[in-house]
Amino acid sequence: MTASLDVEKDAPREDGPESPVSKENETDSPDYEPMSVLQLVLLNFPVTLAFFLLMLDTSIVSTAVPEITSHFKSLLDVGWYGSAYQLGYSAFQPLSGRLYTFFNVKWTFLVFFAVFELGSVICGAASSSTMLIVGRAVAGLGASGLMNGSLTIISAAVPPHKQPLIIGINVSLGQLGVACGPLLGGVFTEKVSWRWCFYINLPVGGAVFLLLLFLRVPGETKKPAPREVLRTAVRSLDLVGFVLCAPAVVMLMLALQWGGNKYAWDSSRIIGLFVGAGVTFAVFLVWERSRRKEEAMIPLPLLRTQIIWSAAATMFFVCGVLFCANYYLPIYFQVVKDDSALLSGVHYLPTILAQVILALVAGSMIQRFGYYLPSIVTGTALTTVAYGLFSTFDVDTKVRDWVGYQILFGAGCGMTSSIPFIAIPSLIPKAQIPTAMAIVVFCQFLGGAVILCAAQTIFTNSLRDLLTSHLEDRSRVALIISAGARSVRNVVRDPEELAVVLGDYSESIRRVMFMGIGLAGAAFVMCWGLGWRDVRKKQSEEGSKAVEEVASKSEP
Repeated sequence: MTASLDVEKDAPREDGPESPVSKENETDSPDYEPMSVLQLVLLNFPVTLAFFLLMLDTSIVSTAVPEITSHFKSLLDVGWYGSAYQLGYSAFQPLSGRLYTFFNVKWTFLVFFAVFELGSVICGAASSSTMLIVGRAVAGLGASGLMNGSLTIISAAVPPHKQPLIIGINVSLGQLGVACGPLLGGVFTEKVSWRWCFYINLPVGGAVFLLLLFLRVPGETKKPAPREVLRTAVRSLDLVGFVLCAPAVVMLMLALQWGGNKYAWDSSRIIGLFVGAGVTFAVFLVWERSRRKEEAMIPLPLLRTQIIWSAAATMFFVCGVLFCANYYLPIYFQVVKDDSALLSGVHYLPTILAQVILALVAGSMIQRFGYYLPSIVTGTALTTVAYGLFSTFDVDTKVRDWVGYQILFGAGCGMTSSIPFIAIPSLIPKAQIPTAMAIVVFCQFLGGAVILCAAQTIFTNSLRDLLTSHLEDRSRVALIISAGARSVRNVVRDPEELAVVLGDYSESIRRVMFMGIGLAGAAFVMCWGLGWRDVRKKQSEEGSKAVEEVASKSEP
C-alpha cells in the first residue's frame, strides 16, 4: 500500500461505496488526541509565539523601509521588501499542506521554523538591497509552513467544540504581530538599527524552538515512515504540481514588480512574463485536475466547495488591504509629516489598538453565539469606508482625522482577519483541514505579494510622473527618487520645491489608497460566500454534504 493511502484513509475516496465524510459524522469518536489543560497551554504558547513572529515579520519592516531605502539608496525596491517575503511564502505554501499530511508534524514545523530563522539572519546581515530581498524570500519560504502547521497542531489537540475559541485566540494574537510590527520597527530603527527588525526573531525564535523540541505534538504516531514517503515522493507529495505552481507565481510577481519601473508595460519581457505565468498556471490546473483528489497538491473538488473558495478569495483581498496600509501609512507619516521612524510607529497605534481589541471581541462573540458572518461583513464594510477616508490624506490632514480614520480601519481589520480560520476547522472534515488551510493561506499571502507589487507600481509611477510634471530639471527627479524616503528633506532644501515634492508624495500615496477601496470592497463581496453557519456544532451536516457532493460530481 502506498504512503498516500496509508495517510489519507480518512479522506474521501473515488472508488469507495461509502463516503468517509458521512461516516465520520455518523460516529462521535474523537478525531483529536486529548491533552490536559497544562499540556495544551504549554503546546499552544510556543505555537502561538511562532505564529506571532511570522505575522510580525510581514509588517515590522514597514516603518524601517524609509531608512532602508536611504541606507541602500533603493526607493524603487520598496515593493520587494514586502513582496519577496510574500513570494517565498506563496510559492511554497501549497506544498506545505502535503508535507504536514505525510511527515511528522513537530519536525516538519521545526524545519520550517529553522528556515525562517535563517532568512532573518540573512536580512539582518544584508550588505545590499539585493541581499535583503533574498533574505526576505528565504524567510517567507520558512514561514510558509508555520501558519498551516500551528492550525494543524491545534486542530489535532483540541476537541472540535472548543476549537473556535482556541483558534480565535491563536489567530488574534498572531494578528497582534501584524498590528505591532510598525511600532516595533520604528523603535528598533530609531533606537538601535533597522537590522534588529530581523535579529529580534533569533532570541525569541530560539525559545520557541527549544520549547517545541521537548513537547509532545499530537498526530506524531499517525504518519507513515519517512522512507516510505520519500520512495513515492513525486506522486504522494505531488512534486510535479509544485514545480508547475511555483514558477507561475514567480513570473507573475516579476511582471508586476518590473512593469512600469524597470521595463515598460508593453515590453517583450513583461508581456512574456505575464503569458508565461498564465500558461504555466493553466498547465498546473490541468495537471491537478488529472490527479486523484487525495493526491493532488490542491484538490480542485475541495477548492470548489463554497466556504473554501469564499475564504480563499476573501483573504486574498484582506491581506492586500492590511499590507497596503501597513507599508504606505508609515511612508506618509515619515515623509509628508516628517515623523521619525519611532514616531511614525506611535502614530500607527490607533490601528494597532483597535485591531487587537476588536479581534478579541469578535472571537469571544463567535464563541458565545456561534455565527461569524456578521463580524466579517461588518469588518470588511468598515475597512472599505476607512480606505475611502485614507484617500483624502494630504499635506494638511489634521491629527484628529488620521487618528479617527485609523481607529475605523483597525476595527474593521480586527473583525475580519481571523474569521476564515475559525470557520474552516469547524466546518470542514478533519482529514481535509491541512489542505484547506494551505489553500486559504496560499491565497492570503499570494494576495499580499500581488497587491504589494501593484501598490508599489502605482506609487513609484505616480511619484515619477508627478515630479516630472512639476519639476523642470529631470536630474532633480532622479536624485529625489534615488535618495530614499527618509532623505527627501536632505536633498530638497528650497521650501517651495519641498512643498511640491511633499504634495507629490501625498498624492502618490492617495492613489494607492484608491486601490485599497476596491480591494476592501471586493473582500466585502466575497465574504458573503462563507454562509450563515454555527461553528459551535462539530462539523455541520451541511458542510460535510457539500464536500461529499462536490467530490462525487468530480468522479468520472
